[in-house]
Amino acid sequence: MDFEWVAIALGDVAWIAVAFAFGLLARTVGLPPLVGFLATGFLLHAQGIASGEMLQKLADLGITLLLFTVGLKINLPTLARPQVWAVAGLHGLLIVLLFDAGLMALAMIGLPLFSELTPQASTLIAFALTFSSTVFVVKVLEERGEMRSLHGRIAVGILIFQDLVAVGFLAVSDGKVPSLWALSLILLFLLRPILFRILNRVDHGELLVLYAFVLALGGAEWFEMVGLKGDLGALVAGVLLAKHPRSPEMARTMLGFKDLFLLGFFLSIGLSGQPTVETFLAGAVIALFVGVKSVLYFLLLARFRLRARTSLLAASTLTNYSEFGLIVVAVSVSNGWIDTQWLIAMAIAVSLSFAMSALLNERSNRLYARYRTRWQRWQQNERLADDLPLDTGDATIVVIGMGRVGTGAYDEMRRRKGETVVGVDSDPVKVRQHQDAGRKVLLGDPSDADFWDRVSKTHSVRLLMLALPNLGINLSVLEQLEMSHFDVRVAATARYPDDVEPLEQAGASTVYNIYTEAGAGFAAHVTGE
Repeated sequence: MDFEWVAIALGDVAWIAVAFAFGLLARTVGLPPLVGFLATGFLLHAQGIASGEMLQKLADLGITLLLFTVGLKINLPTLARPQVWAVAGLHGLLIVLLFDAGLMALAMIGLPLFSELTPQASTLIAFALTFSSTVFVVKVLEERGEMRSLHGRIAVGILIFQDLVAVGFLAVSDGKVPSLWALSLILLFLLRPILFRILNRVDHGELLVLYAFVLALGGAEWFEMVGLKGDLGALVAGVLLAKHPRSPEMARTMLGFKDLFLLGFFLSIGLSGQPTVETFLAGAVIALFVGVKSVLYFLLLARFRLRARTSLLAASTLTNYSEFGLIVVAVSVSNGWIDTQWLIAMAIAVSLSFAMSALLNERSNRLYARYRTRWQRWQQNERLADDLPLDTGDATIVVIGMGRVGTGAYDEMRRRKGETVVGVDSDPVKVRQHQDAGRKVLLGDPSDADFWDRVSKTHSVRLLMLALPNLGINLSVLEQLEMSHFDVRVAATARYPDDVEPLEQAGASTVYNIYTEAGAGFAAHVTGE
């Protein structure tokens, strides 16, 4: 048996350990771990360490899995909304024009590194800066429980549109001419029913993971065999399963693997060169450009009939540069279109943009609440149906978050109190399902200050029951309640014992620990039977 790969792996174990330490440090200060991975690469390069074979394979696999998970999340109805494709297209075009002009202006001034830019290189860098980070935005939205909110769905839709543009660039960057066998790709769509049946029979464990790897790597290999970019094949494989009910589960299952293998990509970027004063200065200057992206996103989204708050929150999550931008620059460097130094500068700009975006996202709700009148001047009089503040009517009990816990609470309270109960959820699909089942459920975002202002004018609510998925979003709702001076009793759910105290300090009068009290509820149910 050939044990050569063990030697390669042992040479990279130290790098992975250092990457873990730096990633943990970045997470501790509120930044994504990939910032620590980039720093690890820079540190190792300074010690004279070069990238190994294992690291490069991890990088390639990470990009393949990234595109596969992007394909799993593609929702054509969401992409068809003008607030997604039109905003993403206009924003990308305007950013390329503005940033290209800005880069060439800096080149004319004679700023170090910028003075060596060619018009072609300037345009490519501007193009790379149009992308926002899928990894960063999804992490922020998941941690805040806002993936299904309107601003979350709009932001993710824009990201997917950008990812498709990036994949198109990667597909043509190799300059490959597809063979006649490329016509065989039509068979992929004929195989779709078979792929669905297999997924129906796969359980929730290791077979699901293995099936995802087979599809991602198999799709990539098929495309490579017919002369097309393999990464595009991974994306198409994901798209084929995007409409399956279990595609979100597969995407969540693959998230950890994708992040692990992307470690190799971020380390390899850092190992490609050592930061200098010139590259750090260039990266810092480019990072400041991210403010232009944010303002332009807000203005375009507000122009397309989104409320000021929705536009602000979507814009703040998209205020960063992307790992796809790094990939675009890396491909351009490998093709000789851009100098290697710009890859280092881009990595620095991406890291700094994450720090700036993390601070902005932490304060976005407070910024809106404090300057609400000013933000609202930019919104249109006519707005989308799913972006209007809602009224709870004459309800006395409001259940916020209609997942499994919230649904159970709603049904029990309606059984006891009658039709004076109403539910609220930010997921339109979930709201329609509840309405079809005969429940009175409204589509709304309870972490929205405008929502509570509208309710507070005519409400008869006496009890709020928070059944939201995590501590962060529960605290956000309690904060908005306090700022709106909404006088009502609040009961909240907690998943962990250490969540109880923060909820009580934030204003919850009753906190129910789901897991510790589930046994008591089960026993009471059996006793009642």
